[in-house]
Amino acid sequence: MTIGQNAEKTKRDRSRTRGARAAMLAAGLLVMAAPARADPAQTYYERSFVLAADARCDLFQPRVNAALTAAAYQARGAALRSGAAHADLSATAARAHSRAAAISCANPDLKTVRARVDNAFAGWSRMPRMDFEGWSANRGSYSTPTWRLMQASASGAAPVQFGFGGTDPVLSTVVSFPGKPRPVAARVVMRDASLLPRPWLLHDTLPPVSVRTSLWATGVSPADEGLLAAERRSGEAWRFPAQTTSALAALDPREPFLVEFHFRDGSVATARFIAGDFSAGRAFLAMGST
Repeated sequence: MTIGQNAEKTKRDRSRTRGARAAMLAAGLLVMAAPARADPAQTYYERSFVLAADARCDLFQPRVNAALTAAAYQARGAALRSGAAHADLSATAARAHSRAAAISCANPDLKTVRARVDNAFAGWSRMPRMDFEGWSANRGSYSTPTWRLMQASASGAAPVQFGFGGTDPVLSTVVSFPGKPRPVAARVVMRDASLLPRPWLLHDTLPPVSVRTSLWATGVSPADEGLLAAERRSGEAWRFPAQTTSALAALDPREPFLVEFHFRDGSVATARFIAGDFSAGRAFLAMGST
């Protein structure tokens, strides 16, 4: 074999290797609807890379970008639950962004990934509902208010639901207490990421009071029928301030948060929730209604 033939063979081998890498990368991206299983940290790297490449090279339409964002958050949550450290995942994302910054927008690998993701998205975009860790998301169109992103819990015999309901852009909770006593105030309690940057995962409890944040409801109204728990005929909907969304998004997916209902006699009823893949659910909703 001549030197020229050797060079040509090497070029073909490299091209096939690039194509194989691109195919593997795309294959990892196409299973967005399922939690990452084999290597969540590697899946997070791959999805972070494609998102960074999209931001630089404008590869996808906004709805596809929203789907990829949901998939990246989903993979990050799976990696944390499998034992990955926050610092390691931050380094993983940094490597993905560095690689995306160095690659040419005309690189054939990106074209392969773009085609494969677009093809997969054709079916994925029609999914009106998806379950994420801790949350149920619903992009369907309805004539009456319903939950778009919701987590269910309870306080004693009272069902409590929390999330985005109807067309309201802020978080709310709906509760149906039996009997006549009704709470006079409600609040969400969680770790304050500005005071305690590291996740609090000790004994599955909230951190000390000194590093918690309390977000009090700004109003209450009778709950729409479509937001009530099954077999409940009435309930109250408490709305929380806009910053509740960013405070919840700052939590580790494994961290709990509480919704407290305060009564006139000083008693407090509490419902426990988990942060879960809240950010992934929000990204899924950003795709718009089906």
